[in-house]
Order: sequence, then C-alpha cells, then structure tokens
Amino acid sequence: MTRQRIPADDEVPLDVLTHLRTVCLSLPDAHEEPAWIGTRWRIRTATFAHVYLTDWTRSHSPSARAIATEGLTTTLTFRSTGEEFEALTNAGAPFFRLSWGRNVVGMRLDEATDWAEVAELLTESYRVQAPKRLAARVGPPPATGSPGENGGDPSDRRRGERSSR
Repeated sequence: MTRQRIPADDEVPLDVLTHLRTVCLSLPDAHEEPAWIGTRWRIRTATFAHVYLTDWTRSHSPSARAIATEGLTTTLTFRSTGEEFEALTNAGAPFFRLSWGRNVVGMRLDEATDWAEVAELLTESYRVQAPKRLAARVGPPPATGSPGENGGDPSDRRRGERSSR
C-alpha cells in the first residue's frame, strides 16, 4: 500500500503548530523536522511528538475510528508510560491507542483542545524519550495560553477520569 502525502494546502493549521512549537522547542536539545506526513519533534533520533492531518474515517484502527469526525482531523501522537498510558488510552475521545508502538498515544486536536494539558503531555513524552541527563533538566511545561484556559489543571481532569473508571 502506498502512502499518499496530504496536499500542502491541507497541512497542519499554523495556530496548532505555534502551540506545539512553544512547548517542544523549549525542551533541551529538541528539534523540529518535517516527517513523511506533518511535523515531528525529536530529541536526538527519538520522536516525542508528531502532528499531522488524517481522515480517520478511512483508518484501519478501531480506536481511531471510534473518535472519527468528518473529513480531515488534526492528530497528535506522543509517548507515555505506565498508569498514565493506560489512563489516556482507555479514556476515550480525544485520546486513543495507536496500532503501532508500545507506548504511543494518539490525540485528536480540535477547538476543545486544552493546550495546558497538551503542554504537560508533551513535556512528559520528552522525558520518556530523552536521555536521563536531559530529562532531569526539564521543569514544568511552559504556559501556552491564559491561566485556566480550557478547563483548569489538566492533571485534575485525568485523575478524575481515572477514578471514574
């Protein structure tokens, strides 16, 4: 099966890239590069975040189809481990488990996205992928908007989702 690249006029929205760049490029030695589709951020050769557009209604992944919307969707993938991975991949929309990678989480980005939560998740993803020396240098994620934007403390929301399951 041949992968088709999404046309340039359907690339990831600039406001999404701006939010993600604020977080990803603030991390030690992280860099951005084009991927086979979309954009990814890496620490050395390990990808810790990848954003792209896709049409999930055509996906072969049952998890992805469960959160599908009409047309193209902005999708973010990142790394997680342990209880956090289990909580995220079992929480339902906007999160889902990808059919590849033992610790990869997918997230649909849309108008309801909590950018403070995304910052926290990407910072943790960096810690998962980075060498220990660099991971130890990472503090809290940078602010990505006004305090309390889109629903307050993201860790409270995930803890609530976990405890309600």
